[in-house]
Amino acid sequence: MPHAVLQVLRFAVAEAASCAFAVAVFAGLLVTFLVPLPWAAYDVLLVWCVVVTLGFWAAGLETWREVLVICAFHLLGLALELYKVHVGSWSYPGEAVTKVAGVPLFSGFMYAAVGSYICQAWRRLDLRVSHYPALPTTLVAVGIYANFFTHHLTVDLRVPLALAGLLVLRRCRVHFTVGPARYRMPLAASFVLIGTFLWVAENLATFLDAWAYPGQEEVWEVVHTSKIGAWSLLVTMSFVLVATVKAAEGRLYHQGGEPTVTR
Repeated sequence: MPHAVLQVLRFAVAEAASCAFAVAVFAGLLVTFLVPLPWAAYDVLLVWCVVVTLGFWAAGLETWREVLVICAFHLLGLALELYKVHVGSWSYPGEAVTKVAGVPLFSGFMYAAVGSYICQAWRRLDLRVSHYPALPTTLVAVGIYANFFTHHLTVDLRVPLALAGLLVLRRCRVHFTVGPARYRMPLAASFVLIGTFLWVAENLATFLDAWAYPGQEEVWEVVHTSKIGAWSLLVTMSFVLVATVKAAEGRLYHQGGEPTVTR
């Protein structure tokens, strides 16, 4: 039991450290929520997120390739935000100079935080994957992203896409190291776990007035649990981007036998 507790603590510390970018974003949200500022909160948050991104790169916490991944996910997220706000899925109540079509430019960094987390976890936990079908997973990820737009105009394909993702990743495992031990788990399961934590983070962000869903404008309420599925699908997109970089670095695929647990 002491060994198991120690491993859980080691894993928790590594996960917390991997969330450094997300923690920085939430720290900015908390400050702008609690402290009266002479500037619009969204403008301050944009400057803060840019400084954090450059700071991570300058400090060597993220490579230039990883920064490019984060920027790519920022742009993909920003495009999604522009469309979702346009169709009324949610809104940003505050005013700002850096607000385009109702969307503050800092919002893309909340998506970038997901990419940063995966990059950091890859390094801290020495992540590798086995039986990863790159092309089919990429096609599913593209379909997932497209469906976030098209389901407002036609049939919602998120369930078929989720099933397709489970099918193509049925044999895929993610291998990771905690302390002296090497473990593995289904990659698809990790997406659901990350999606669940993102849902928790989303509740905190909406509480801090980062954005608001219909029904939250007057009185805050818990975000519907169906968003866990949406976040889990979104993680698939982020993983594909990071995996592309890790493949170029030769750090994508697992080499060796079964994972071992050393006591």
